[in-house]
Amino acid sequence: MSEQTLTLPRDGGHELAVRRRAGAGHKADTGVLFLGGFLSDMTGTKATHLDAWAAETGRAFTRFDYFAHGASSGDWEEATITRWREDALAVLDEATDGPQILVGSSMGGWMALLAAMARPDRVKALVLIAPAADFTEALMWETFPLHVREAIQTEGKWMAPSAYGPPYAITKRLIEDGRQWSILNAPIPVTCPVRILQGYADPDVPWTHAVRTMEALQSADVTLHLSKSGDHSLSSEADLARLVEAIEAVS
Repeated sequence: MSEQTLTLPRDGGHELAVRRRAGAGHKADTGVLFLGGFLSDMTGTKATHLDAWAAETGRAFTRFDYFAHGASSGDWEEATITRWREDALAVLDEATDGPQILVGSSMGGWMALLAAMARPDRVKALVLIAPAADFTEALMWETFPLHVREAIQTEGKWMAPSAYGPPYAITKRLIEDGRQWSILNAPIPVTCPVRILQGYADPDVPWTHAVRTMEALQSADVTLHLSKSGDHSLSSEADLARLVEAIEAVS
């Protein structure tokens, strides 16, 4: 089936860019919704690989860009976890049909968990790639040196260097808003099957963070695959094949 481009209207005159591929046959019964990572977009390697797989196998597949990401509108410095969670729920509610397998990469893993908590009747399973739940606190704020924390507190933001492009703002708004969505300090009320793929050599989301996520999940059907050579992106041919295998295992 051909891919359809959608634009979902959001509060404040903003729009979310969405791409949706209808399924065919029995494979259409359960769709796959891809939730990307922090500062990434729906044209990345994993998203495009899954789209090609969906086209080949007749699977329904949806991908999108969050507020201030990719082709969606929005000012980066106004972005929050609240807004990105609402984006994920809007796409799930308005651009997909029937049960969905949520595939969340890095920050998208956190969004997938929050979406599963909010819409348990719509989420059949989760496949999480280096899930970065609570990253604004556990992987940012708690690791920042004092001068970075002071800049955020007094100036409202800190310009973080990036290996992939120009510096980007980490705002006080983002950090403070993220705290209300923390899920790792208590049991996570998600009971569907969960598959976690994690790289041992990931410099951004430590493998111990994936273990912490696994331990917090209430679901009894959780597996963690730890790749010794795996980095944060997990986008090698072997990694992508493993991702498809994980999705098919919970389909």
